[in-house]
Amino acid sequence: MDAPVLFSRLETASGLAFGRATLNQPASLNALSLEMIDLLAPQLAAWATDDGIAGVILDSCSDKAFCAGGDVVDLYRSIRSTPAGQVPERAAAFFEREYRLDHMIHCYPKPLLAWGHGIVMGGGIGLFAGASHRVVTAKTRFAMPEITIGLYPDVGGSWFLQRMPGRSGLFLALTGAPLNASDALFAGLADFGLQAAGLPALLDDIASADWQGEQQADAARLDHLLARQAVHDLPASALQAHLPRINELIARDTLAEIAPRLAVLATDADPWLAQAGASFVKGSPTSAALSFEMQRRTRHASLAEVFRLEYQASVGCCLQHDFAEGVRALLVDKDKNPQWQPAALDAVTPELIEAHLAPRFEGQHPLADLT
Repeated sequence: MDAPVLFSRLETASGLAFGRATLNQPASLNALSLEMIDLLAPQLAAWATDDGIAGVILDSCSDKAFCAGGDVVDLYRSIRSTPAGQVPERAAAFFEREYRLDHMIHCYPKPLLAWGHGIVMGGGIGLFAGASHRVVTAKTRFAMPEITIGLYPDVGGSWFLQRMPGRSGLFLALTGAPLNASDALFAGLADFGLQAAGLPALLDDIASADWQGEQQADAARLDHLLARQAVHDLPASALQAHLPRINELIARDTLAEIAPRLAVLATDADPWLAQAGASFVKGSPTSAALSFEMQRRTRHASLAEVFRLEYQASVGCCLQHDFAEGVRALLVDKDKNPQWQPAALDAVTPELIEAHLAPRFEGQHPLADLT
């Protein structure tokens, strides 16, 4: 059986190479597993210090997906096999190592190109968002639909959602609204839109280019190559078109004030807004409250501080009811009828949210060394 991540070198005319990591689990739409993380992290670390590597390309073997999210079914099994009240060890290890990998990508010392063709969701956005050169195509479909499985937008979402236009980040956190390539470009989640079939030509351009092994010069060279292939006839951005209304819906209010306005969207004449409203109504009330609180607490936080708090929140979700229930309903039993506890937003207490965020480790924070 092929490895879940394939590694290769793209030799260039300059004598330097680009490292290439290709996600290789097409049957699961490259759902990010602990095994994939444990392959990616050491290889990216090795390339970062290899003087023969000018940059890195992260792509997928699948025409359908870059990465459709974390392997939450595996996390569900870890939760179910752990006695109540105890931290599921495999789930805790997954979140620690996933966030370390995401942080490494954000801070990578060389140009890192992420080819975000097809589905890019949840944990896939974690791999994509921090890359220095983020490419989307007309077939790109983004979403952070964690509210539908009792989680919240993690993988740095508490950081990058804050940086989206207006109040759109919180809107996306609460509704899981899908984004196309133009939405991602407008939101600052992507840098270039290319033809879906443009990767081979781009690889040829990279192979032919003169790389210097100096980050700024090589990043500028890669910018030039991508700009030369960029297309401008991508589908229109619903996020941009609806931003004034989104700003009114979210405003700077409490979640209790925002919630009725989002619920009304479920019957909106616009299909994109209606889908967003319906997802909010059907989603976990606890997830909505946790997402709101994470956005509030991390408003002025550094990236490393965000990942440390997200680690606590994600491990906390594994000890509470809704995350396992949401995965069960959507992906295990597939009845699509989660029984959220509590079932209404006004029953989600501050104490419950604090229970999600409480530290559950001995001694130093597992991500204390991130800076």
